[in-house]
Amino acid sequence: MPTAPSLRTSKRGDLMVEQIKRWIVERRLGPGDKLPKEEELQTLFGVSKGTAREALKSLEVQGLVTVSTGPSGGAKIGEVSLDKALQLLQNFLFFCEFDVGQIYTVRRLLEPELAAGAVAHLTEAHFAALERSIAFCAPHSTDPQETLAQRQEDLHFHDVLANANPNVLLRFMCRVINHLLSHSVTLEQPDHPAAQRFGDSNVAAHQRLLAAAREGDAERVRRLMAEHIDDVERHVLKARAGVRRRFVLESELQTRIAPPRRASRKARAR
Repeated sequence: MPTAPSLRTSKRGDLMVEQIKRWIVERRLGPGDKLPKEEELQTLFGVSKGTAREALKSLEVQGLVTVSTGPSGGAKIGEVSLDKALQLLQNFLFFCEFDVGQIYTVRRLLEPELAAGAVAHLTEAHFAALERSIAFCAPHSTDPQETLAQRQEDLHFHDVLANANPNVLLRFMCRVINHLLSHSVTLEQPDHPAAQRFGDSNVAAHQRLLAAAREGDAERVRRLMAEHIDDVERHVLKARAGVRRRFVLESELQTRIAPPRRASRKARAR
């Protein structure tokens, strides 16, 4: 194995991280591929045992490698999860000044294109997930906790569409917006009658979107989604929504972005 140039600097660990990333790219390695053993990494990069361990720990924190112990252990290349990426973005936004209107400005630009681009790629599994989402949100609940769960489920409907779009960057950006709406935007009095009108409006819009998507009408889906986003923003602003900036804790990454799938009340009654 050829030896890389020695890292003669006070920040050897950081430089070794960059060297390993470059090494992975040059060899076109991917998730699941193994990195050389720790001793081999020391020789490859001309560093001490402590520097090699520091670099591996940094890569592990970034989500780029997983490290296991034991005779068959070592470092494997990992794939950064969506949760981890959203955690970093959320923590970055903690120090930024933004409001609900700014979130919806971006959502209005992106989501109609996301939905239209997803139409040709929707499968029966996607349609079934969209139908379950609508069923969970109708009829509107009067219980405050279930009302909040229904609003989370409204966003999951949009996540299903996002997952069907093949444009990975557009898909990611729309998931970021949904994550912000789910974790940062707060509504006053979720059990207020206005919340019922909001829920009913969402269900009706989702039903229209689902019907247009089943017909394969991408242009109609684009138009309906734009109208839906405008309507949702009006409801949210009337409800005097605010943005709650917060750090995302590592422990919170164990929970799904979307709420757990639950049967509709009609299904539970049967």
